[in-house]
Amino acid sequence: MGVSGTLLIVVVTLFYLFYFIKQMLLKRKGIVTNRLNRGNKPLRTYRIERVLSLLTVLMFILQYVSIVYAGDMPWAWFPSVYISVSGVVLALTGFIFFLSALVTMKDSWRAGIDTTQRTMMVTGGIYRYSRNPAFVGFDLLYVGTCMVFPNVFLIIFTLCTIYCFHLQILEEEKFLPSVFGKEYECYKNKIRR
Repeated sequence: MGVSGTLLIVVVTLFYLFYFIKQMLLKRKGIVTNRLNRGNKPLRTYRIERVLSLLTVLMFILQYVSIVYAGDMPWAWFPSVYISVSGVVLALTGFIFFLSALVTMKDSWRAGIDTTQRTMMVTGGIYRYSRNPAFVGFDLLYVGTCMVFPNVFLIIFTLCTIYCFHLQILEEEKFLPSVFGKEYECYKNKIRR
């Protein structure tokens, strides 16, 4: 597997570990963070969130399958050391983006559109540079994994999931002005997606 593969396993595992720890900590406070395909929302949003839920679970599984069975995966190949190292760096950068988003959001962390829970608008920390650093973190983690353990399935699902993340971001951008009004519009005009 090599050093790159071992480092990637650590990064991917820490990424998901922190995600689940954050969910558990907020659940203890009575906050349900996973709002994907739950609650009253437009049908298009509901469908996007449903597909996104499925894709993220499949990506979680496919990442580990690709790592463990790297040489046995159909249509898999082994990249050069430079590509592997770049993939680990990209995945680590994704982890840092994601962790920064988790920490900055505090109790306002949610996955999906939620019309029932009110949160604070967060514009500090990493949100001064990106409106969607958690999504950027996922994207970088997925692309980094593809670079270290490339196979056709992982690449196809990575592209589909990144596209679905983009659709989810667009849905959230339609929803957030109804919650935060002009404050969000001003933020949206200043900070890049």
